[in-house]
Amino acid sequence: MTIELYHIEKSFGEVLVVSDFSLSIQNGELFVLLGSSGSGKSTILRLIAGLLLPDQGSIELHGRNVTNLPPQQRNTGFVFQNYAIFRHMSVLENVAFGLRVRGVPRANRKKRSQELLDLVGLAGFEKRYPSELSGGQRQRVALARALAYEPEVLLLDEPFGALDARIRSQLRRSLKDIQRELGVTSILVTHDQEEAFELADRIGIIDRGRLIEVGNAENLYHRPKTEYAATFIGGGNVLVGRNEKGGLRLGHNLLPFPEGAPPHEDGAPVRVLFRPENLRIQTNDFEKSQHLISLGQGILTEKTFAGAYRRLRFSLETLEGARPISPALRYGQRYASVEAILPNNTSNIEQEWQVGQKLWLGVPSFHILDPSGLKLLICVDNADIKNKALKTASQIESASHGPVTVLMSCPEHSPQDRAHQKLERACAEAQLSKTARVEMKIRQGILKKEILSEVQEHFYDLVVLAIESFKNDRTFAALVGRLLLSNHVPVLIAKEIPRDLKQVLICIAADQSDTAIVRFSARVARHTRSQVSVLHVLNDKSEEDEARVLRHVEQARMTLEAHGVNAESLIKNGLIIDTILSEAIESQYGLLIVGAPRPKGESDLVIQLIRAAKGPVMVIPSEE
Repeated sequence: MTIELYHIEKSFGEVLVVSDFSLSIQNGELFVLLGSSGSGKSTILRLIAGLLLPDQGSIELHGRNVTNLPPQQRNTGFVFQNYAIFRHMSVLENVAFGLRVRGVPRANRKKRSQELLDLVGLAGFEKRYPSELSGGQRQRVALARALAYEPEVLLLDEPFGALDARIRSQLRRSLKDIQRELGVTSILVTHDQEEAFELADRIGIIDRGRLIEVGNAENLYHRPKTEYAATFIGGGNVLVGRNEKGGLRLGHNLLPFPEGAPPHEDGAPVRVLFRPENLRIQTNDFEKSQHLISLGQGILTEKTFAGAYRRLRFSLETLEGARPISPALRYGQRYASVEAILPNNTSNIEQEWQVGQKLWLGVPSFHILDPSGLKLLICVDNADIKNKALKTASQIESASHGPVTVLMSCPEHSPQDRAHQKLERACAEAQLSKTARVEMKIRQGILKKEILSEVQEHFYDLVVLAIESFKNDRTFAALVGRLLLSNHVPVLIAKEIPRDLKQVLICIAADQSDTAIVRFSARVARHTRSQVSVLHVLNDKSEEDEARVLRHVEQARMTLEAHGVNAESLIKNGLIIDTILSEAIESQYGLLIVGAPRPKGESDLVIQLIRAAKGPVMVIPSEE
């Protein structure tokens, strides 16, 4: 490998810009780092060049550890977006500058510089000055200068970003030809997907300082692993179904998983990707001979002319139970949307489709994304923000690397700017905004109502609450009950901030309702790398019941182990609440997990346990 980055981290003040970044780039490869503005891609280049030093990690170039070496000892060439050529020097003098600094004889400097100017298409421009050149020509000079002293690695920081579309296209073709001819290992960073697709041998997608996914353009487009890659590249339709007994439940469809699809736990969400150009549309329902997966009827809501193609958007009222990720729901939108792209040479019938018309939609195939980290909703109260919810949730986020939404409610007609500033300070204090993909939301109204609305409008894996945000047990119990029984989302109640979550106590009822508890607990514990104890409290059970309980608890332990979680089983006698609390205190568990009460069951037991526990309590709904 030419370039090796190992666990690089870089912060500017309190802001973590690059997080645990590792990457290997092969000799002679043109690697493109693709990301949005502020994603950390330019910082990565500067770390490789030696213009910045990492806080942690190491950098190797051609087998040399250059982590702490100055730029001049790394043998890298750097091309900046803003040309960075000397205005008082001619084109030839600019290209030869690096060679002159290195003591190369004049004749050799001139010969090498003229060869490079010919290579970049500027033969005959030797005596011109930058003021006499176009933007594209100046960038060609910068490229030739970076290549003059034959660097082992060429680094290009959005080199075409300041140029118009036509010049960018020309320079992309030139750069690719030059890189292939010289065989120099190159890294180019850009936010332009078309540029990445045209140039790259491989692409690395970066978001908030983290390397999300690496692959060639075709695989990243058609077969991405992550939700971010699927939605960032190319505009994909992503819907969330569910694994139902080995099949994919997507609305009214129960479909087989495609060959090679990543494994998902039974009952787990499954994210389905299909690209807009693969959506099939017709006025009548699909026939079996067409071998299409029907999504039902959609209402055409938008038609957009885009030159060579048209973009259509449909509202899918019939796809009940399939949650949309992309296109994202608009404010007040009730149903999922999907997008289609059609070439403008299609038939007149297709061109006559009107907004508001119902059409049948289907896809010939789809792609399954990998399971993702936990998506958290952290709920805080404007009146008195307790950082317990934020700090407790940050421990889970830092382990799972899932997206986070922090929701604050404030009184109606109150200024939202002040509330947002308060929320930003609280997130910073909890060190949540330092590493997470955090979205902060302010909703005006009563906290309980706004939490329920947010959960109904969006999908979350876990809702985090601070019990102090609620004035009485009745309000708190009603909210928790609604979240668990109606929305079927687990709830984490933050109390005293745990030192860590390395020890987890799961309390089970030793019946079929434990299935969901154990599976979700395994997901949490796998992320946090926790040691888990599975506890059942016996209470006047017969010998036959005790034998059944022993088998059930052991099965729970084995299930956790199968998910990669270290677990032990515990069976104790006594009063349920007293025994659970005693075990939690004696063994210093960082997190207590219990199952939700059944719809017709007694909820007081869970609420009492939440009130009496000193640390955080997670309540998980059953599959019933």
